[in-house]
Amino acid sequence: MASKGKYYITTAIAYTSRKPHIGNSYEIVLTDAIARYKRLQGYDVFMLTGTDEHGQKIEEYANAAGITPKEYVDNVAGEIRKICDLLGTKYDKFIRTTDEYHEKVVQKIFKKLYQQDDIYKGTYEGMYCTPCESFWTESQLVDGKCPDCGREVKPAKEEAYFLRLSKYQKQLEEFIENNESFIYPEQRKKEMLNNFIKPGLQDLCVSRTSFKWGVPVDFDPDHVVYVWIDALSNYITAIGYDPDGSSELYKKYWPADVHIIGKDIVRFHTIYWPIMLMALGEPLPKQVFGHPWLLFGEDKMSKSRGNVIYADDLVELLGVDPVRYYLLSEMPYTSDGSITYETIIERYNSDLANTIGNLVNRTIAMQNKYFGGVIQKPTAKEDVDDELSRFAIDTVAKVEKCFETYRVADAIEAILNLAKRSNKYIDETMPWALAKDEDKRDRLGTVLYNLLEAIRYIAILLSPFMPTTAEKIFAQMNCDITDYDSMEVFGATKAGVCVGTAEALFARIDAEKMLADIAAKQEAAAKEEAVVKKEIEGLAEINIDDFAKVELRVANITACEPIKKAKKLLKLTVNDGTDTPRQVVSGIAPWYKPEDLIGKNVIIVANLKPAKLCGEISNGMILAGDVSEDDVKVIFVDMPAGTKIR
Repeated sequence: MASKGKYYITTAIAYTSRKPHIGNSYEIVLTDAIARYKRLQGYDVFMLTGTDEHGQKIEEYANAAGITPKEYVDNVAGEIRKICDLLGTKYDKFIRTTDEYHEKVVQKIFKKLYQQDDIYKGTYEGMYCTPCESFWTESQLVDGKCPDCGREVKPAKEEAYFLRLSKYQKQLEEFIENNESFIYPEQRKKEMLNNFIKPGLQDLCVSRTSFKWGVPVDFDPDHVVYVWIDALSNYITAIGYDPDGSSELYKKYWPADVHIIGKDIVRFHTIYWPIMLMALGEPLPKQVFGHPWLLFGEDKMSKSRGNVIYADDLVELLGVDPVRYYLLSEMPYTSDGSITYETIIERYNSDLANTIGNLVNRTIAMQNKYFGGVIQKPTAKEDVDDELSRFAIDTVAKVEKCFETYRVADAIEAILNLAKRSNKYIDETMPWALAKDEDKRDRLGTVLYNLLEAIRYIAILLSPFMPTTAEKIFAQMNCDITDYDSMEVFGATKAGVCVGTAEALFARIDAEKMLADIAAKQEAAAKEEAVVKKEIEGLAEINIDDFAKVELRVANITACEPIKKAKKLLKLTVNDGTDTPRQVVSGIAPWYKPEDLIGKNVIIVANLKPAKLCGEISNGMILAGDVSEDDVKVIFVDMPAGTKIR
């Protein structure tokens, strides 16, 4: 197949604060499916993903863990990449903003913009949200909190460099209005124009001095490059952009055909990023698609709500392809999607086991039963055959149209409908009845041929969504005609080929049993957490005399290991300055690994009554803080073991 040209597609780079949940993983699977479909069509595709690794929040997490920021992001970036690989994504490059080549080009970009007066030095004073790494004016706050995440903000004032957004406002506005397909969906475009651009753009803070974990401004080392220029420029640095002379790869693939991003960062990609490119004199990306969120039921996922689902847990439960199928089929085009264990199991059984799996299994089984597996020539056609072939060809066109506007769930529905139509065709033609009449043997061979050809269409069209399942279908059919162009005419399946053995693609799930197992695990985890929480938070109001009874002592962690069957607990051995080692059990496993803690000095409650947690005796309690709804930080101290805290 001749190449139809280049196609450059990117995800937003994932922030390396902590392990991503399944809602975060939706974007990489969506982008991978689009990239696979474009490759299937014959495009020369380059898919980019990666991690965003600088900023104040990372610096704080690393300090709390007692490790360097680079060590911290190395760990989290490794987890993010592992999940990308687990979900079967086929990216061409994984960029990290700590990559040396990226940091050097970011410095060049910053300097170029400064030298041409698109960046200038000033002072910022406003309200700052650390989780979002965003400055806000008082008027922009919602109920006194960050308008993006709803968390607390703090007043901040510091010297900073600013990007002249205002200089390019009119140019950007005209570009968006003249390029209807630049922002998808349409409602995101209206939101950007009416809520942000037309009211007037304020110049953007693009450097910081209050923390050090970032790319240094090489001509002013007190400053580090702020997240916007650092993170957004990954889309061009990854393929070789350089103000001093870009690579052939960059010249080939830029501008990007589409940035796939979450709806919460559309502003950054359709205002800040285009203006940066305008200032650099580079072409703008062709499209920015802002997808909705995947919620647990009706709520945003949060550890504190106990509704977080991780990709690796879900894959262990169902397998990779069913997880990909659910993520891509359940997400609406503009509104937020929903994930619950009940709906996952329901879709698995109805769509995958009953509709697609059953169609393939019984067709292959009948081909083996009635013809020894040998595919017959379709010599006895009837009108109902034409209906099936037209439906298959129309499905290809429907899927293609859906992908033009990233309506991926609608594309999957069209493929599922072809499987349903094929099952209906079985009911209409009744192969089991034809098999009883020797005079109907040619007709039986034709019916089974048509079913195998329809299944071939289904497998090809499913391959971007469920690549392993598609391979299994082709293997059962013993089919090597899997290219996109082969679907132009219904009838490419080779007669005379012998199909393989019928094997179930998807074993039907006992919903009641699986839900009971999940509930039991959740209940056990909740009990474990309740025990830990009771130990940590169960004190009543006290007076000074009560407090005087509490013995706080510095202890050095000499050993640490996880407790089997207790995901939240770590078992620590500490030296508190006495001659006897002390064992403490702490519910900090979600935030710390054993190697993060060994050798660190912490504060313990030394005279706490011993407690048994998951079969282990805990003689004390480590002091830690709930810094946000889903983050805990241990208090590390620079004092010798045995020091009493008063």
